[in-house]
Amino acid sequence: RDITERKLLERQLAQAQKLESIGQLAAGIAHEINTPTQYVGDNTRFLKEGFEDLDRLVNEYQELVKELSEKGGFEESIERVTEIADEIDLEYLREEIPLAIKQSLAGVERVAKIVRAMKEFSHPGSDEKTPTDLNKAIENTVTVARNEWKYVADLEIDFDEKLPPVPCLPGEMNQVILNMIVNASHAIADVVGDGANGKGTITIRTRKEEEWAEIRIEDTGAGIPEEIRERIFDPFFTTKEVGKGTGQGLSIAHNVIVDKHGGMIDVESDAGKGTTFIIRLPLED
Repeated sequence: RDITERKLLERQLAQAQKLESIGQLAAGIAHEINTPTQYVGDNTRFLKEGFEDLDRLVNEYQELVKELSEKGGFEESIERVTEIADEIDLEYLREEIPLAIKQSLAGVERVAKIVRAMKEFSHPGSDEKTPTDLNKAIENTVTVARNEWKYVADLEIDFDEKLPPVPCLPGEMNQVILNMIVNASHAIADVVGDGANGKGTITIRTRKEEEWAEIRIEDTGAGIPEEIRERIFDPFFTTKEVGKGTGQGLSIAHNVIVDKHGGMIDVESDAGKGTTFIIRLPLED
């Protein structure tokens, strides 16, 4: 009975942590969606005004064709058409309208990518391990977490494109990667502040190492002091101020990787230089 209750509490805690993280990300996602939506709106308004000008020109062309067909008075019409073409800067419109459309499509695709990533990230986890494209899962989580890292860090990915599908619990792995990215961002922010005078770097690598899938998450933050390094995976251990986090991120990561997947999680850290978390998951369930 005690074991059942403990498992239930662990599951509730993990879900609460996931919901807390999603809640924290919601404002960032709204911000991310806002920027491309703005330039879609600006470009659409430009298209509307540009088309109205082109429409005026087309009307005059139609009159010109009509008058030419009647063989009279077309010199004045040609002059009028030329004046309008100059007035609306026809060549500029012909050049800029395709660019505006291209930017609009790029903006829409960016919104769609954020929405897709959020949908996949927050998809209810299964109790059964499923073969998972880890590269894609990490990419989605990076997209969802962009507002957490973009001000303080450049994020680089170095994926092993030949990494086979990994049997895992995708929802829980997403949560682990998210926690790692957020932790890396906070570690870098402690060094660079708001990023105005230069950013740090987060690097995420995947590799196939014999019978393991390996994920490395490196940051150029302050590093973890040696005296607390062995305690970072303990439940509720945190160096953050009250209200800045639950202290459950790394404890849950350890539980998910080691207990639920039979994997390994390790940390390498140089004080003042940065930290690397190494996750290994078995390729065979």
